[in-house]
Amino acid sequence: MALSRYTFAAAFGAASVLSVPVAALAQDKILRIGMTAADIPRTLGQPDQGFEGNRFTGMTIYDSLTAWDLSKEDEASVVIASLATDWGVDPEDTTKWIFTLRDDVTFHDGTPFNAEAVVWNVQKVLDEDAPHFDASQVGVTASRMPTLRSARVIDEFTVELTTSEPDSFLPINLTNLFMASPSHWQAKFDETGDAESAWAAFAADPSGSGPFRVTGFVPRERLELAPNTDYWNPDRTPKLDGVVLVPLPEANARTAALLSGQVDWIEAPAPDAIPQIESRGFNIYANPQPHVWPWQLSFAEGSPWLDIRVRHAANLCFDREELQILLGGYMGLPKGTVDPTHPWWGNPDFDIRYDLDEAQRLMSEAGFSAENPLAVKVQTSASGSGQMQPIPMNEYLQQALRDCYFDVELDVIEWNTLFTNWRRGATDESANGAHAINVTFATMDPFFAMVRFSSTGTFPPVSNNWGYFGNDEFDALIADARTTFEDDARDAALGRLHKRLVEEAPFVWVAHDAGPRAMSTRVTGVVQPKSWFIDIAPMDMD
Repeated sequence: MALSRYTFAAAFGAASVLSVPVAALAQDKILRIGMTAADIPRTLGQPDQGFEGNRFTGMTIYDSLTAWDLSKEDEASVVIASLATDWGVDPEDTTKWIFTLRDDVTFHDGTPFNAEAVVWNVQKVLDEDAPHFDASQVGVTASRMPTLRSARVIDEFTVELTTSEPDSFLPINLTNLFMASPSHWQAKFDETGDAESAWAAFAADPSGSGPFRVTGFVPRERLELAPNTDYWNPDRTPKLDGVVLVPLPEANARTAALLSGQVDWIEAPAPDAIPQIESRGFNIYANPQPHVWPWQLSFAEGSPWLDIRVRHAANLCFDREELQILLGGYMGLPKGTVDPTHPWWGNPDFDIRYDLDEAQRLMSEAGFSAENPLAVKVQTSASGSGQMQPIPMNEYLQQALRDCYFDVELDVIEWNTLFTNWRRGATDESANGAHAINVTFATMDPFFAMVRFSSTGTFPPVSNNWGYFGNDEFDALIADARTTFEDDARDAALGRLHKRLVEEAPFVWVAHDAGPRAMSTRVTGVVQPKSWFIDIAPMDMD
């Protein structure tokens, strides 16, 4: 396919400058960030808006028991201690974990963090009988740690967590459970009289233990953060005077806001604008990320993807290097969910590549041709966390797959709606008849990378196995990995799972995100790790 057949400029259209309120925010060290999200991620403890929410309102306002090490740009991020100083599984009962907690942490409202606070935060998403249980936080939390069942206080700074089955992934999963202040919520409950109203009041005036606290909140317009000067971790105690988060879902609007000085940092700049951004003296930060941009395929009855020849053909039919050029180079070329250097690689027999002849042969063998194309419908979004440039990328695929006898229809919806639909499944009416869904995902932990897409236990609404892919073979592979607590042996088990996942191809693997973000040269202390996340707390401004 010649490059002239498609350009991103036509897809993006004309830029529109969004007015960003910056009066009274012109202090020297206020960092203003243009997000891809269409709204401010929820601030009540468990963010929405995918992992962009974790990055901007999770890891800033809150802490978790474990965290990702985001301090290195040349090594893979690993899980490190955060509010928990150490942990271990009970050798007599591997469904129980003991976590030792920090004893010097206070929430923004001045109340102490302790084991009772951990139990309270587990109950908020798992215990329907708890007075503070919040169903609205369950979907973005329980699906990310599906085996966690309960928490119990052992002493003031020791807590026991129990899982439904042995699960060596739990310490990784806990990076997603953010600790909110029980006392602050109780004060809101005493004021409002019911749990739902208390959570709404808490979201407007949240209290975590993170490096920043909320000082101003206007939905769909901005969130203002101030430094927590009493933060417990000196390496993450903010140097900034504040942070302002601005929703800017359209790529050209983000770019215009950066070039005009309305913001200092934008996520996912428009590829066509990168030369101009660089020529104007801005910095572009990027790093290969454990983050996949896919089509996740349906295995529901009647799906066109049930034939493995069709799944393989779609993975062979388009030139990823050409797409990489169209994205300004800011894209990794996938060979699977993880790359061949990863300890979970497993050496699959199916080689993801561009092979038009083989793709056409497979489609012909499956009974399709230019005169008899296969109709497939894909649900995607116009923007969103990790979605890169979803409309241009999907339109590129739509054109490229015609050469292999696919007739692709796109169903474009709002990002947060798409993310919600992802948990409802391909047979739910929210899928609108789609045979594939385009939601990007991080691959830093094995549950997020593979388990939730290949286990029969993660069919909707439990987790994100939207396409209902899985069988006894995959369940056995997952159980082997999940019950292996020694690192090298667990990596080998996960390699066997990844090998079979690539061979069965429940995805069309399109790209790995490189996470490009453009920033003013005034922003210093930036470390772009090999992670979907980035840590704002250590940053500064000249």
